[in-house]
Amino acid sequence: MWALGDYLSVKVHACVGGTSVREDQRILSSGVHVVVGTPGRVYDMLRRQSLRPECIKMFVLDEADEMLSRGFKDQIYDIFQLLPPKIQVGVFSATMPPEALEITRKFMNKPVRILVKRDELTLEGIKQFYVNVNREDFKLDTLCDLYETLAITQSVIFVNTRRKVDWLTDKLRSRDHTVSATHGDMDQNTRDIIMREFRSGSSRVLITTDLLARGIDVQQVSLVINYDLPTQPENYLHRIGRSGRFGRKGVAINFVTGEDERMLTDIQRFYNVVVEELPSNVADLL
Repeated sequence: MWALGDYLSVKVHACVGGTSVREDQRILSSGVHVVVGTPGRVYDMLRRQSLRPECIKMFVLDEADEMLSRGFKDQIYDIFQLLPPKIQVGVFSATMPPEALEITRKFMNKPVRILVKRDELTLEGIKQFYVNVNREDFKLDTLCDLYETLAITQSVIFVNTRRKVDWLTDKLRSRDHTVSATHGDMDQNTRDIIMREFRSGSSRVLITTDLLARGIDVQQVSLVINYDLPTQPENYLHRIGRSGRFGRKGVAINFVTGEDERMLTDIQRFYNVVVEELPSNVADLL
């Protein structure tokens, strides 16, 4: 948005947690055209009247399914309660769970729905494989073997908890692998620094969780590893979509234990795809 603003003479400001409230208030009071923010900080700015509801012409709720599943429902509802009744509202969501449909019923007037068929959601150009690791304990060695075998530009590793991000980061660093890590417990400035390093290429491996999956747009990412399979099939798309962007080839590798086999089956059914076992010549695919 900042890049577009530079060329279109549009003032854009990011309102996110972990940054200075006073700085947000100062910038908003000076006047901006577009505010991009997280639910908590946007609501706070509305409540403080730093964002004036009567001046808002359009409200866009992006990644609605993800935010609702992450516990932001109350904050989102609070925001809607402060908005003028005739404001234009856009809700964008990769999936349409009941919670997202409820928003359209409560806060939108005769909305137009544009739906994409589920079998069109799987991203072309991304080869998807699985590795049967049998047990959770074998994942770390399997991961290290992969990195010794493959020539990777940049890669993203997904796990399911913040604690596991820290654990895996420590384990890989203890084995002399250079990795970066980011998760929701970090303040925004720290996350921004880590992402700048990753985008610049000074860091080549990023470990993260689903919470940040949709915000990773890095041209050089050629490999995504699901160290843990996602707990919901819908999140699989957002994870593997980090590889193969901008017309490049991409590979997604899923670590599967005995307990994960059902989830892998669910993912294949959900997207109408076949995820094949990792071949021995995987290095040729990157």
